[in-house]
Amino acid sequence: MTPFNMEIKTTSGQTILTVRRDVSWFLSTVEVIDEQKRLIGKFKQKLFSIGGKFEVLDTSDRVLCTLKGSWTSWDFKFVSNDGKEFATVTKKWNGLGKELFTSADNYILQINPQVPADNPLRMLIMAAVMCIDLVLKE
Repeated sequence: MTPFNMEIKTTSGQTILTVRRDVSWFLSTVEVIDEQKRLIGKFKQKLFSIGGKFEVLDTSDRVLCTLKGSWTSWDFKFVSNDGKEFATVTKKWNGLGKELFTSADNYILQINPQVPADNPLRMLIMAAVMCIDLVLKE
């Protein structure tokens, strides 16, 4: 429900992505902004999904792919409507102590090399990974 504004920066401090959400009462819509402060896409949370799910949209609200979580909530895939897999995300096990007594999680992202380096979908996928805990788990 709470809003957030997250900036992803280079090691030198330059903002490369901003991910933000206003107050969300039921289903989240998250905006992704590039370094020139332009909207590059959105995420819309889907209702009644096992493991979590949201659509990755372009600036015209066309679905580029869908983030689908497994029922264990440890594995996620970015897939197109025709089943093509763009990326996978896996939650890394951090040991019993950290898993039981903290809410900190680490995720490993692997983007398919067929997604061009200059394609905005890469930036949207990276931003979506940052939102897994904020949108689907909190």
